[in-house]
Amino acid sequence: MFISGYALTAGAAERLVFGYDSYGNVCGRRNSPLPNAPFSGQDMTNRKYVFFFDSCNLAVTNMKINSTALCVSSCPQEQLKSLEDIQLFAKNNGSHLCVYKLNYTQYTNHPNALEWCPVLPVPSSKTIPLFNRCIPQNPNCYTQFASVLVNVVNEVDFFHRVLSGIMAGRENVIGLSILAVALSVVMVLTFRYISTLLVHIFVTLVIFGLIFVSGVLWWLFYDHMHDPRYELKTGKENAMFLLGFAIVASVITVVLLYLIFRLRNRIHMTIQLFQVISKYISCIPFLVLQPLWTFIILIFYWVLWVAVLLSLGTSGSAQVSSEGLVEYKSISGIRYMWWYHLVGLIWTSEFFLACQQIIISGATVSWYLHRDKNKVQHPVLSAMSLLFWYHLGTAIAGSFLLMFVRIPRIILIYFSQLLKQRDNACTRCTSRCCFCGFWCLEKWLGCLNQNAYTAATINGTSFCTSAKDASSLLVKNPPFVSYLNRSGVFLVFLGKVFVACFTVFGGLMAFNYHRELHVWVIPLLLVAFFAYLVAHSFLSLFETVMHSLFLCYAVDIETNDGSPEKPYFMDQDLMALIHQSGAEPEKLKNRPVQNGEEGTELQPIARAD
Repeated sequence: MFISGYALTAGAAERLVFGYDSYGNVCGRRNSPLPNAPFSGQDMTNRKYVFFFDSCNLAVTNMKINSTALCVSSCPQEQLKSLEDIQLFAKNNGSHLCVYKLNYTQYTNHPNALEWCPVLPVPSSKTIPLFNRCIPQNPNCYTQFASVLVNVVNEVDFFHRVLSGIMAGRENVIGLSILAVALSVVMVLTFRYISTLLVHIFVTLVIFGLIFVSGVLWWLFYDHMHDPRYELKTGKENAMFLLGFAIVASVITVVLLYLIFRLRNRIHMTIQLFQVISKYISCIPFLVLQPLWTFIILIFYWVLWVAVLLSLGTSGSAQVSSEGLVEYKSISGIRYMWWYHLVGLIWTSEFFLACQQIIISGATVSWYLHRDKNKVQHPVLSAMSLLFWYHLGTAIAGSFLLMFVRIPRIILIYFSQLLKQRDNACTRCTSRCCFCGFWCLEKWLGCLNQNAYTAATINGTSFCTSAKDASSLLVKNPPFVSYLNRSGVFLVFLGKVFVACFTVFGGLMAFNYHRELHVWVIPLLLVAFFAYLVAHSFLSLFETVMHSLFLCYAVDIETNDGSPEKPYFMDQDLMALIHQSGAEPEKLKNRPVQNGEEGTELQPIARAD
């Protein structure tokens, strides 16, 4: 809270892209006045472009350009050879090219006009969206201007270039986020009304999308390597990121194609499983709204997080010179607190997702463990009350474990970037093994957390006790049930890949046309991460219900034997699916106790209707 408050107060993300004049005004924005800066605080809403007095002789000293900069409404389209031409341009276009304190009627008769107006002749400029600067069209001036601007961009640290790319491509980021939401809704409807034809169409689209996106990434990498802008540092960073994305996408494509081929014979059983899940969801229709609420909360939090991130990169204090000129001195210590801010993003996002899982698990458990389903009243509200009164700590503990595993992965990525100059086969192999190990551990913890949340809603126990009890029960499950569970998880994962894949494809088409001086591949990576999280938020409904049903099934088998005195809680559809998969409850009930352990039995928690 302290870092967020300070960053939002001291930062100004608009300065990264929109630019600012020599008096502390951000172009294209309404500004607040600065102390001891008489020409600050002006309304620059209609003045969107930065104009330099001497654009043909720019130089950089200590990250500062040695020319007065102004915010203007339009750049001169033709060369202005005299003060009379500058005055006529201001009169006709309303764009004043001299200092703010000089009225355009005084351009030709004021004694300091030559000092307060741009160097003559003023070259013709073009108002292209290149950091919102007026770019001179004279070949000699353009070469000098471009070289200075390139040096400035290359000297700016990677963090600032990434933030600039995010701000420059904000419209594309918003549009792609909306696309991810739309695709996630389509996948929810597909799984809700699943059929054999829909599954085959869906798998075909996933295969096509994976192959096509991998090919496009390799083509873009080749195109960037032969682009003249490759000499710019941002161009090299974009090319290297594209190479990494292309390799990762190709590996994922090969692995998923192999798994799809191996699991092709289980499609019919998986469809039946999702039909059972859809039946339970139809009995509790408000479950469908839970991903929507979670998504809205995550959007609000992510917007706040991005605002704080952008503000961290521009936090600094204004330094006013004796002439009234303003320069911003960055505060390096606060700026690097974005690492701490990243920890908050991971932990808080996982906490919201954990709350959603507990609510869905609680509602599913309430419905499953009641013999008379008509007496189940408001299962979703009941699960919410259990979460807020008893299990917030459970959600915090589970999300902390996932965050604790992801932080070492992020640190490894950071050190890999630092050691890139000394890279060799040994370090590459070691880092990849560590990445793989942490990824597997994270996936295992995610499954453990889900089962722990379900067991906690059944028994009302703490996180660690619930995780232990759930693991003891699930280990005793027959292999058929585990295979069926894995097939369902894989199909849900393909749905997430479908959303991320087609969102990335849209991002490639959108960002590829805006390469100018921006690390646009990083916003694309953020969009892919966001798309996967959105898909996970929506499709985790089916995954959570599935895990909850199988754990409730294990509890049902432990506590009941199917006799008239102890009938099963499961309905006929689930029982038929289990029998068809090869697991018979009678044989499961009479299995021997393994390793001398005492049977673990979870009892449904008592609830007041």
